[in-house]
Amino acid sequence: MIQSTLTDRLLQSGLSREACNCKAELFAKADDALPVSDSHRRAAFFVPGRIEVLGKHTDYAGGRSLIVAAEQGFCMVVSPRDDRRVAVIDAVLGDRADFELDAELSPRLGHWSNYPMTVARRIARNFPDARRGADIALASDLPPAAGMSSSSAMIVGVFLALAEVNRLAENPDYRGNITCPTDLAGYLGTVENGQTFGTLEGDAGVGTFGGSEDHTAILCSKAGRLSEYAYCPVRLERDVAMPAGYTFAVGVSGVVAEKTGDAREKYNAASRLASAVVELWCRRTGRDDPHLAAIVASAPDAVEQLREIVTAKRLEGFDPADLRDRLEHFLTEDQQVLPGACDALARGDLDGFGRFVDISQRASEHLLKNLIPQTVFLAAAAGRHGAAAASAFGAGFGGSVWAMVELDRADSFLASWSDAYRKEFPQNAQSAAFFLTNPGPAAFQVC
Repeated sequence: MIQSTLTDRLLQSGLSREACNCKAELFAKADDALPVSDSHRRAAFFVPGRIEVLGKHTDYAGGRSLIVAAEQGFCMVVSPRDDRRVAVIDAVLGDRADFELDAELSPRLGHWSNYPMTVARRIARNFPDARRGADIALASDLPPAAGMSSSSAMIVGVFLALAEVNRLAENPDYRGNITCPTDLAGYLGTVENGQTFGTLEGDAGVGTFGGSEDHTAILCSKAGRLSEYAYCPVRLERDVAMPAGYTFAVGVSGVVAEKTGDAREKYNAASRLASAVVELWCRRTGRDDPHLAAIVASAPDAVEQLREIVTAKRLEGFDPADLRDRLEHFLTEDQQVLPGACDALARGDLDGFGRFVDISQRASEHLLKNLIPQTVFLAAAAGRHGAAAASAFGAGFGGSVWAMVELDRADSFLASWSDAYRKEFPQNAQSAAFFLTNPGPAAFQVC
């Protein structure tokens, strides 16, 4: 496909022209990285990263989040094979992973190949008739380990590629469980966390106890809009237009937020605290509510009753203060911030939106405790430099901050924001990154 034609197809998706030109170059690199073959038609996919505008650590607790797809992401080109081998090739870095489409795969933890191998293993287990491998080349402008869900984007992209070459959408087990993009997002969330989805049995996953927010943003977002979703199961609550004349600036701290090693354990600790609160509730009440959101919705006085239980009861292995903070964070983020911020956006009240974003930022810092000095500084500095709102996002313990800024002064804002950060944290200056993105489209097949 010639570059001008590819750019036109990308433009139709809702990506900006600047983003389309960049993606056309990345697709060309990915296409060039595949082995020369005339025997199979190649397919291409764009898979974006995401910005979690609001909804920190709420998805696995059944809560809500406000999400957009970024214009940065993976450009993937896939060529079917005649055997069960899968090769994933990074066309930019030159790295490569080779493995079989096999239900008994043992991925290498702590290495990027864990993600595509986990996908291949789950496909082989859930869809035993899927026996065709593929050569998959990717080129990305998505910062890795920056809190923008590069790992989940890779999971989504590899699944889309292998689903295409194996025609999974025609499989009866697939059709019986996955009927729409929100179903697919829910399923791929379980591919990552290892849970079962419908009749599709789970396995070990990648080692993180997360939900489906990332996959939902990647698969269900709409260009130019912010989407509020609830989880367990995944369901759309409302879409809100991006305020006219505004865009997102993203500041990547340069402190990695990988879901591996110590960062993974900190992420999983927040998930375990939420599960522990649910366990205390179920022990005391005899109910079997599956998550915090279900408890809150179970009765008018459920919140006060839950607060009393968490204060009065003890659970071995957990600090009572940590449990109380985890509960209060969920209630603040899910019950106060999300509805208030979305209502403010819907009526065009950016000042009100910014106030709710500030509440979220403070709750993350003092209750969830997943921020670091770099992301605290970035959010505060964004406000000082004129952003309408700004917040750290993603799993935390590293990562990035988004800022909503006026388009007319976005470039100057980005320059001054970047300069302030690099002066404050010179040790992170080289690895930090700053860029602009509009709310982009969900993942789609280009050809």
